[in-house]
Amino acid sequence: MAPTGVYARLKASLLGEKEPELPPLNTATAIALLILYTLIYVLPFYISSTTRPSPSLSRDAPSVIRGRIRLVTISCLICSVTTFVTLSSIEHGIPINSLHLMGYFPVGVKETVKTVGLTAILFAGPLFEAGIARGAWRDWIRLRGVNEVISGWIGWRNYVAGPLTEEILFRSASVPLLLLARMSSTKIIFLTPVIFGLAHVHHLYEFRITHPHTPIVAALLRSLLQFSYTTLFGGYVTFIYMRTGSLLSVILIHQFCNWRGLPRFWGRMSAVETVIGPDVSEGKRNDGPAKTSDDGSLGIVWDVAYYLILVVGAVAWEKSLWSLTESASALVMF
Repeated sequence: MAPTGVYARLKASLLGEKEPELPPLNTATAIALLILYTLIYVLPFYISSTTRPSPSLSRDAPSVIRGRIRLVTISCLICSVTTFVTLSSIEHGIPINSLHLMGYFPVGVKETVKTVGLTAILFAGPLFEAGIARGAWRDWIRLRGVNEVISGWIGWRNYVAGPLTEEILFRSASVPLLLLARMSSTKIIFLTPVIFGLAHVHHLYEFRITHPHTPIVAALLRSLLQFSYTTLFGGYVTFIYMRTGSLLSVILIHQFCNWRGLPRFWGRMSAVETVIGPDVSEGKRNDGPAKTSDDGSLGIVWDVAYYLILVVGAVAWEKSLWSLTESASALVMF
């Protein structure tokens, strides 16, 4: 057990050692604030009947989405101000340093381009499936359907409000507190994603309310899957946030991942979406997809190409991870 308090100071004095400097913020306090932030973000959803799902009111109802966006905006404002004041009063007392730790300055445009590109490499397989096999690349180039997606409340939640507020809360407002407590980079990368994943577990309750006839085992497995991939995603963007110091980069990566959804790891490709993806379709127009068989699946050559590209993309992503996330604005060197 490491010596603490008076004993530690006495030992350091006798050995001629410099007394270990205590972190500006206690680790337990930093973790408690992180948990408190999560509760501030989630619990208000269930306080008001206008934002609380019921058998007759879905979480996708426009009134629910509007109400929740207002609540999370207030929550993020409260948590961000709390973190900013804490950083400015403890860490050298310089506001510009606080803004840097919170990812606002510098903005990190170059870092954003590199890290979004890195994420696109990881999603090379899904991009090939949707863009080439289904012929959606023309729509992407022309930005066709973008206005349709974000003009609806579901699209606005999934691609604007959700990524923006979640990254502000779980990266910008939370990670600097753990850095202030001098928690190791490894612990930060693995701790914040768990809290981030748990913040999505409440969707199990909402799903049970709106899908009462679904077996509980199926609902639990669905929730476990969501917890797993949100936790993995949280670790990834926390790593990028610490390596680049750019809030913009993790917001755009979050939007990109919401757009593409979870990659397919098994099964045949078809002319319709079959992987876990966004709640809003990309549009009904399909310019020149690959020919399909009678059951709607694409040819075996397309499947082989997809899985090959998926593996190559994963290997390329792993080899490029450190070089494409390197930045002079990094919050911590590791």
